[in-house]
Amino acid sequence: MKLLALADLHGDYSHIEAIREKAGFFDAVLIAGDITNFGPDEHAIELFRMFREPVLVVPGNCDNPSILKILDERAINLHNSVHACEGLTFIGLGGSNPTPFNTPFELSEKKIGEYIGLLLSGLEGRIVLLSHAPPRNTTDRLPRGNAGSEAIARYLGRFDLVVCGHIHEARGYVKVNGTLVVNPGMASKGQAAIITVQNKITVEFIEA
Repeated sequence: MKLLALADLHGDYSHIEAIREKAGFFDAVLIAGDITNFGPDEHAIELFRMFREPVLVVPGNCDNPSILKILDERAINLHNSVHACEGLTFIGLGGSNPTPFNTPFELSEKKIGEYIGLLLSGLEGRIVLLSHAPPRNTTDRLPRGNAGSEAIARYLGRFDLVVCGHIHEARGYVKVNGTLVVNPGMASKGQAAIITVQNKITVEFIEA
C-alpha cells in the first residue's frame, strides 16, 4: 500500500497540487493534524476536495475540537477510532500532549494513554498509528529538549508504523522497538512523504 503522508498544513494548501504531482500514484492520504491554523473549521473542506483518494485524518493541537464534525462528514476521521484497509489496521489520535501555549486541542498524557490502550485492545496484524503528536524521544527534538508524548512512547513496539507531525523542526524518521516513526514535515512548506507498506516499510521524502 502506498500512502501520501502530510502534516502541519496550518491552513496553507498552496503546495498540495505540486505535492500530488511529485507523489504520482498513491492509494490513500494520511493527514497528521494541524489542518487549519486555529480555524475556521470549514477551511478543511477545501483540502479534502483536492484528493480523489481516501483521506484518513486526525486533528492537531492548532485545530479546534469542533473540526471533528467536518472530519466525520468529509473524510475518514481516525481520532480515537479504528479503520481497516488493505490488510492494515489504522488507529488515530488527534490533538497533542500538553504544550506551553495552551492551544485548542490538548490532551493529558493520562488520557492519551487510555485512548491508545483501548484502541489497541484486541487488535492483531499490522497496525498504523496516525497521531499529531510524536512519541517522546523520536521525531520530537527541539532546542529545549524532546517534546513528544510519553504515553505514546510507551506503546512503541505495538505499531508497525507511526505517522505524526507537530514538531516542525523534526522532519525525518527513526525506528524504535520495531516501530517506524515518520514525521513527513510541514505541508505548508511543500514537504511530504510517500510511505510504501509491503513486506518492508520504505519512506521517500518529497519537496514541492
